Amino acid sequence: MSFHIVLLILFAALLHAGWNALLRAGDDRLWSMTVMCLAVAGASSIAALFLAPPASASWGYAALSAVLHVGYNLFLVRSYRVGDLGQTYPIARGCSPILVTAGASLFAGERVGSAALLGIALVSGGIIALAFRGRKLQVPSLPYALGTGCFIAAYSVADGIGVRLSEAPMAYTAWMSAMWGLLMPAVYIGLRGTHRLFAMRRGFAAAFAGGLVSLLAYGIVIYAMSEAPMGAVSALRETSVLFAALIGYLFLGESLTIPRLLACAAIAAGTFMIG
Repeated sequence: MSFHIVLLILFAALLHAGWNALLRAGDDRLWSMTVMCLAVAGASSIAALFLAPPASASWGYAALSAVLHVGYNLFLVRSYRVGDLGQTYPIARGCSPILVTAGASLFAGERVGSAALLGIALVSGGIIALAFRGRKLQVPSLPYALGTGCFIAAYSVADGIGVRLSEAPMAYTAWMSAMWGLLMPAVYIGLRGTHRLFAMRRGFAAAFAGGLVSLLAYGIVIYAMSEAPMGAVSALRETSVLFAALIGYLFLGESLTIPRLLACAAIAAGTFMIG
């Protein structure tokens, strides 16, 4: 994997941790997530006007990814309802690199070298270790966190295949994100009605900005998957938990113990092996 791709993915990881911290800190996370998606839909639709459509072979994957992203949004919001950022986020993100590696092998015939595979395992293991409290894994939202990880893996593989068929990573990102960004508000309106979505509330600007950040972060990841193995890209992206742990410690009052620091060291070692 080229050095500039590694740097881009690590930058995306930092952005990803930032918008997750914004979501976790909000009072109404479903509303915050939906406002983020409105920002994604608006920016993506504008970008799509200036880009030629991606190759038709990728359209089905873009639509599938959009639907999977909505499932991811709903599961993530539910997992944050009862879990803190330092536990829920590692579980959700930690299981996905291994699942992406398996999915890419099964559906895209992708293979990674032994060193990269060990690096992916180190990253996943280190991430999940961050969720432990002592020797116990007590995460109230564990089923939803694991479900979130499965959705991450599913849409990552769909996008990895789709962007390679698209012949245009930016156009693919814009089209997929526009569909996803429009689907989520439709789901919200179905659950709560229109008036609650468009009411100006405290945190609107932060959530809207978070949506733009999330779009940039995942756009970088989609581009990276057009150039590098999906499993390795996924593992590097999930180093965002290092940034999330630091954000949780500095701004959300969450603990950062010696065992968690050791887990971070394992993640860093795995990142080095992949990169």
